[in-house]
Amino acid sequence: MSSFWTIWISVITLGTIIGCYLLLRWCLTNWVGVEEGKEMSHEFDGIVEVNNPLPHWWKILFYITIVWGLIYLLLYPGLGGWQGLLGWKSSNQGILSIAEGEAATKRAKEEGLVVQYDRELEHAKETYGPIFAAYAKQDIETLSQDPDAAKIGQRLFLQNCSQCHGSDARGGMGFPNLTDDDWLHGGTAAAIKTTIMNGRQGVMPAWGETLGEQGVKEVVAYALSLSGRKVDQALADKGKVRFAICAACHGQDGKGNIATGAPNLTDNIWLYGGSERTVTETVTNGRHGVMPVWKDILGEEKIHVISAYVYGLSHNNQ
Repeated sequence: MSSFWTIWISVITLGTIIGCYLLLRWCLTNWVGVEEGKEMSHEFDGIVEVNNPLPHWWKILFYITIVWGLIYLLLYPGLGGWQGLLGWKSSNQGILSIAEGEAATKRAKEEGLVVQYDRELEHAKETYGPIFAAYAKQDIETLSQDPDAAKIGQRLFLQNCSQCHGSDARGGMGFPNLTDDDWLHGGTAAAIKTTIMNGRQGVMPAWGETLGEQGVKEVVAYALSLSGRKVDQALADKGKVRFAICAACHGQDGKGNIATGAPNLTDNIWLYGGSERTVTETVTNGRHGVMPVWKDILGEEKIHVISAYVYGLSHNNQ
């Protein structure tokens, strides 16, 4: 936070407390020229204001809130660079990586600082750690049948995976649908867990310069024909010859390769869209897809539960 906003907030905070005190003192002072308990000159709809002091209990409560506000500002950080007498803070600020976060947590413990976020994480580990440890002992196929584990896996999925794959796990353009049986790197329990743990990188080379505009049209026509689409057969026949450069990844039959993550071109399922225009764009410019590595963020036990949830989406309803 810049020094301007630090000063601005400090002035408003202290000014409000001082203002409350002055207002209270003003309300405890008798109206000029009017004795306590006497009528004042204010009248509305037959109601006349009387010069009465604030109730004693109300005055005490006002003083308590003012004193508490000042004590709070002394105990906790908030004004300028003041860190508070308790050494408390909500979280370790300015963290840009997991390693920095771990180092900051370790440093806070060594210095005896109270970091609320770290304490809540520690509490969560103590409370839920045994649950995840018990789930980790079960194989993913069995765990996918457990309704309680599925609920936990769904919440973890919504928090960490839905940004790309959608809350219903049906994906979107460039993000795979996890509810069908089409898997770039394999849909077995082990393959799903490996994907989440270690991430994936999918690279489709750009072939525009190599094939030329006409060559791209021919390859696209042949690729679309593999899934039963109606195309210009003359273009498709020429594209079949050119498809040799694609077969290294997609196979001679165009059914893809799980080992490299090359998609199956015969099932009419398209990660980036299956229109002629979109497929042409893919062949011309290539595609670069990244599935992040989650093992350092979530840990293997949580990933085990998410894997069971994802596995269940496409296997338990078949």
